[in-house]
Amino acid sequence: MAEISPQIQEKRKEENVAATLEAYGGIEEKPTRSEILVWYLYELCSYFVHTVLIPIVFPLIISQTVPNPPEPGQGWFKSYKGLKCKQSEMQLYEGLVHRAIKLGHTNFSPLQWTSLSWLTGLILSAPILGLVSTLLDHGHHQHLIPASATAIGALFCLPAGFLRKPYIFPPYIAAIVAANTVAAATHARHLGLMIRAFTGPAIPKRRFPNRRSFGSWLSLYSTAAGCLGAAIMASFTDRMYSHSDHFTALWVVSIFSGLIWGFGMIHIFSTNRATFTSIDSGRKSFDVTHVVSIFGYPDALGSLAGVFLSSFMTMCVFGAGLLYAIGYVCVKSENVLFLFLVYFMVPLVFLPAAHPLQQVLRLDAEKMQLFGFMLSTFVSGFGFYYHGSVWHKSYLLLFAAVQGTATGLLHAFGRVLWLDCSPAGKEGVFSVWFSWARALGSCAGFAVATGVPGNVGRAFGVSFCAGIVGMVVLIFGNISSLRGARAAGHVIKSEKASPVHGDDHLSKGSVMSYA
Repeated sequence: MAEISPQIQEKRKEENVAATLEAYGGIEEKPTRSEILVWYLYELCSYFVHTVLIPIVFPLIISQTVPNPPEPGQGWFKSYKGLKCKQSEMQLYEGLVHRAIKLGHTNFSPLQWTSLSWLTGLILSAPILGLVSTLLDHGHHQHLIPASATAIGALFCLPAGFLRKPYIFPPYIAAIVAANTVAAATHARHLGLMIRAFTGPAIPKRRFPNRRSFGSWLSLYSTAAGCLGAAIMASFTDRMYSHSDHFTALWVVSIFSGLIWGFGMIHIFSTNRATFTSIDSGRKSFDVTHVVSIFGYPDALGSLAGVFLSSFMTMCVFGAGLLYAIGYVCVKSENVLFLFLVYFMVPLVFLPAAHPLQQVLRLDAEKMQLFGFMLSTFVSGFGFYYHGSVWHKSYLLLFAAVQGTATGLLHAFGRVLWLDCSPAGKEGVFSVWFSWARALGSCAGFAVATGVPGNVGRAFGVSFCAGIVGMVVLIFGNISSLRGARAAGHVIKSEKASPVHGDDHLSKGSVMSYA
């Protein structure tokens, strides 16, 4: 990473601390147990939008709006590996990968059509996020931003089946992607505010383990709750797809997804952790310097690269592995459900268990994120090396468990590392960058995995390279939670107490008292 002279770094730290103390000199209310629980609730009700609704449900719905695919060369009763297969299973695969949607001189498959719509939503969300970032950090009525985003996204889930035409789906998907990106940014920001309120805006180094423990605990359990919601929605999707009228059944899934997502607004209206301070007066509604302030923090830039690469890799492995299981290994429909359940349910056990392991080994967020990269790189490397072989069902389930755990670790600790690098008063703009980079990485990974579905080795190879690059960035970029927190002004050299929460009363016991 680019180095900044020690004098400039020290001056920036002093400025951050001074601004923090001026803006947040009053006592912030520590998060209550009910606030934490409803924050978990929103993850439960929204995580599946990114992991199930967009990459699974919408491609399936779009595949029902195009003509039936032609019979493949090997016939309907054999997979591309020559294994016996049911006609319905091969029709499912061919319906997803057959390029039946014509746009100009180019034909797109339902999977590629989803990728294009996903990218459109990210482009649409970019200027919105720029405006939102300033309002989140320096505006009034900040809770209206996630409420509006969630309401808009949930509403666009409802009319997905009104017209049985593929061309109507890009606006739907783009609106949902944009809304989910904004809502995810506000959700990550709320985590940063709770961590700051618990530890204080500026703490001595000896108290940094308290911040590390509390932030990791919240993020891990929140991700586990999200995995539970994703498992429920994936199971519901599989159950509804068994109906003869696939289109109507999947439309019901989309409607139900919107209702569940909207139910998550309980969190938004039951808690209001606003951050309007005395320094906000006179602030513009859109401040370019505030939006690009991230580029003054090298550790934050390195962390952002890790967020993009991790989301790219995990979605690429997920998409490529799922297509391989359906079209090549010809996994039975009930076993596809088992794959979903293993992928999303195993993290419910391993993510909470990762917190005490982290505390015993005294590992920072970047080391836990590095562990997630190692797990996912192992899976993608195995998939690349053995892509020409026929995988047994037990291996598929094993790697689904490992990859699901890796995905949860990368998301949970990538978010914590990012917030450690976010200065007080800038949680909004930093969370916006986090959310957009995560969504962009997932979109790119989905596009690579589904662009050429017959070449699964390429997708696994690209994922493997992304994992290696991610580990190189974390290791040789000298990315560190403590270093990032120092640069952001969260950790100070002085052994004096935090001006917000007094002396060293934050202990491991106080963290666990929330459990």
